Amino acid sequence: MGVHANIPRMNAPLRQLLETEAKACGFDAMGIARPDAAAQAGDRLKAWVADGFHGEMAWMADRLTWRADPRVLWPEVRSVIMLGQSYAPEHDPLDDLARRDRAAISVYAKHRDYHDVIKKRLKRLGRWLIDHGGGEIKVFVDTAPVMEKPIAQAAGLGWQGKHTNLVSRDLGSWFFLGAIFTTVEFSAEAAHQDHCGGCRRCLDVCPTAAFPAPYRLDARKCISYLTIEHKGPIPRGLRSAMGNRIYGCDDCLAVCPWNKFAQAGHELYAARPQTDAPPLAELADLDDASFRERFRGSPIKRIGRDRFLRNVLIAIGNSGDASLLPKVRTRLSDGAPVVRGAAVWALTRFLDKRSIGALRPGSPDPDPDVEQEWQQALQPLSTS
Repeated sequence: MGVHANIPRMNAPLRQLLETEAKACGFDAMGIARPDAAAQAGDRLKAWVADGFHGEMAWMADRLTWRADPRVLWPEVRSVIMLGQSYAPEHDPLDDLARRDRAAISVYAKHRDYHDVIKKRLKRLGRWLIDHGGGEIKVFVDTAPVMEKPIAQAAGLGWQGKHTNLVSRDLGSWFFLGAIFTTVEFSAEAAHQDHCGGCRRCLDVCPTAAFPAPYRLDARKCISYLTIEHKGPIPRGLRSAMGNRIYGCDDCLAVCPWNKFAQAGHELYAARPQTDAPPLAELADLDDASFRERFRGSPIKRIGRDRFLRNVLIAIGNSGDASLLPKVRTRLSDGAPVVRGAAVWALTRFLDKRSIGALRPGSPDPDPDVEQEWQQALQPLSTS
């Protein structure tokens, strides 16, 4: 029997006990898939990367083989246990978009970092499995080259909607995924079928038209990518569409009609005061130390203060609130080029060209991106 000789095989009652324990650990859904369940998804990922839709996310291209087959990541794996946990908001996140002087922050980032919460629960469930079923485990929460969404669909947790995110008939669009790889060989679930039908609300609501086709996302146009993963200046043609979104975007998730069945999110994911539509004026004053303190334990902390301030300044430029102009002027001399550049663009939303020219430093900015922002802001003056 070779390498399979000592692999424990779980029977149905123990599988049911595992699901009961998963709920005791705080998970709202569980399913099991074979390691090779996402093989076709690997081909789709290769095509997505070949089209350049991954933008600056080089890690998506670096380990394509690992993502396509979990057995490359861990040859001993025999089953993949997929877990889901709801973080459904108490109110419609789209309401925050109308409060232009305040920051719209993605629902998942309004509370503790889900990586930490989910990983602890996965380890607890994994220890239970080892104690009751033997074998070995590895746990993953969006921290390794694992195609969580296609595997979760194969495990019966839901289906990848036209917005490419997972949708559940029980949890809607609002749930985190975690995976336990195990050497225990379970029977696999039936894959979930697509129930999007003719609906295209998620595609039509996207403010930057980031979906070239259903089930296809061009990350380079996605506000979540632009505000979190993109490191340099935001492309000028997309800034106005960002509105007051400073970290992530929930539009395509929020309009999904399956959310009417979503379970309430756990208390651990309740919004914190510092992330629940905070005033842009307050955020614009953050230095590195205050940024780190304010967002300690939050996923927002990982993008760093400079990218965060870049996003805040774009939101200020889109706010139409002239009382925020002093905040913009202060950032014209910021130490980070990406912040200075965003401040220059924000000026163009409030002042005429001559007023902007009066604020320009006497010598060209040493950073070429910032200097380009000044030139574009003053171009009509230079030709008059």
